[in-house]
Amino acid sequence: MGRAKTEAEIVDRAARFLKAELKRADVTYDELARRLKEHGLSETRDSSAAKLKRGTFAATFFLGCIAALEMEGIRLADI
Repeated sequence: MGRAKTEAEIVDRAARFLKAELKRADVTYDELARRLKEHGLSETRDSSAAKLKRGTFAATFFLGCIAALEMEGIRLADI
């Protein structure tokens, strides 16, 4: 087993993962905000961008992004 990750490493990896998935899916922050609204989350382009830039967001935002990107699942090793 590898060493335990610090909270800062986990935060950074989660944000990088979401940004990479958005790019891979060719989804803009405007489109992400629209899709998140469909999943019951009230986000704007700017609020989504700020959360991903800062790297701090609630699990509901993370899971909402996964749903908005229509990902059927993720492997923790990929984060």
